[in-house]
Parts: sequence; C-alpha cells; structure tokens
Amino acid sequence: MNTLIITEMTATRMEVIAARTQNLLVAGAKAMMIESLKEKLRSGVAHFIFIKKDGTVREAFGTTNAAVARKYTNGNGCSRELYSTTAYFDIEKGAWRSLRWESIVKVF
Repeated sequence: MNTLIITEMTATRMEVIAARTQNLLVAGAKAMMIESLKEKLRSGVAHFIFIKKDGTVREAFGTTNAAVARKYTNGNGCSRELYSTTAYFDIEKGAWRSLRWESIVKVF
C-alpha cells in the first residue's frame, strides 16, 4: 500500500488552488506538482511549464539554489508564498520571477 503524506503547506496550496479553479481534484494534483517543483528548485535547476497571467504557455528553467541565485538575492522583502505564488530565479532571463500555484502545467 502506498501512503501519501501531505504537509500543511501543501494543504494550504490545495485550498487556494481549489478556490481559484473550483476543482478539488485539479487542486490536489497541482499542489503536489508545486511541492515537487519547490524541491527541484532547491536542489538545482528545475524544468517546468506553466501558464502565464496573460494566458501564454511558458517553459522555464529556474532555481532557488543558494549557490546559483545568491548574488541575485538581497534578503529583503516578503515571501512570495504570502501571495499564493512560488518565486524562482529564471536561468534564461537572469532575474527573479514567480508563478501562481494554479498555473503549473508540468514539472519535468
């Protein structure tokens, strides 16, 4: 038997996504994708696809790994999690970006 453990933050993400999409099944899947994405962002460069606010599809390569993003981090400001988004350093653009939780499509 497989067991799925959902953290408090993943449950919070699921609630936010469900409220925005009106779909609990989609919310669960996307919340788990965000959890996977955040782990990949921390450990190196993550490859993922999401839908931008303007509706266009964006394929991105990003990281939050300190060794890569340290020189672009000033340590000020508040967490993007407070705005129901996930921040990442975009390797291709050389700048910080964020995506709305419900916009995630795929994490490679």
